[in-house]
Amino acid sequence: MNRRQFVQRTALGIGAASVVNHPLFARLLADEPYKMKTVRDGVGVFTEKGGTIAYLPTKEGWVVVDAQFPAQAQHLVDALKKTRDQPFHLLLNTHHHGDHSAGNIAFKGLVGHVVAHENSLKNQRTVAEKAKTEDQQLYPDVTFTAGWKQKVGAERLRAYHFGPGHTNGDVVVHFEHANVAHMGDLVFNRRYPFVDRGAGANVQSWIAGLDQTLKTFDNNTIFVFGHAFDPEKITGTKEDIKAFQDYLEKLLEFVGSEIKAGKSKEEVVKATAVPGVTEWQGDGIARSLQAAYEELSGAN
Repeated sequence: MNRRQFVQRTALGIGAASVVNHPLFARLLADEPYKMKTVRDGVGVFTEKGGTIAYLPTKEGWVVVDAQFPAQAQHLVDALKKTRDQPFHLLLNTHHHGDHSAGNIAFKGLVGHVVAHENSLKNQRTVAEKAKTEDQQLYPDVTFTAGWKQKVGAERLRAYHFGPGHTNGDVVVHFEHANVAHMGDLVFNRRYPFVDRGAGANVQSWIAGLDQTLKTFDNNTIFVFGHAFDPEKITGTKEDIKAFQDYLEKLLEFVGSEIKAGKSKEEVVKATAVPGVTEWQGDGIARSLQAAYEELSGAN
């Protein structure tokens, strides 16, 4: 028996519900490039390269939120099949970016439906057509505008669109029974965000959308974030959302003051920090500064 067969048979012996958290299984998969862990009531998260993926086994089949890139999506498919060999019922995209939707193609012929906001589908098509990668896409076949909901087994899924934010097609996906909400890239936890103005991003609307998020979910909700500076902190609470909202507010305040002082875009993007912001780290502050400058000044 080879290592992979041993891992698979051990997984079946341990039981599907707890296998990915079992110490023995964790040791056997220690050399895998990805990490998987259960968040609450069967909802788990997968991290490797790209935006965080969430998943849930149901009696109808697996439900998956986001898909990273094709290779990573295949790793996820293979890993989930080891724990419970059942079909893939639904794949949801929080938005169109390639590190969240390029992996859709790994689900071709496997998943019942792909669900996303209508703007997410439009953006995915636009990007693929420009890059001439239409043959590498699995596009959403179920789209919506304000929101979407569906009961799957004992779980009820609901997607909320709170207006433009990171793009114009972002949604929050809520596993209502488990009370786990996937924020996609509406929250970059302690990491400078990408603001995709070309896909309809708007920082002021983003701030308002986070207000709606805070009002919609309760204090017991566990939030899954698309990205985090510390890879161990891709889940969190309302306090993390408030902290990111505060970053966005201080970003606009700072850039607005620089514009009033007569600073050019080139001068503004040279800033290495936003006054009053101490926790946000990593590369990419210039992206935030440029996006805020263009939004507030009306420049392109």
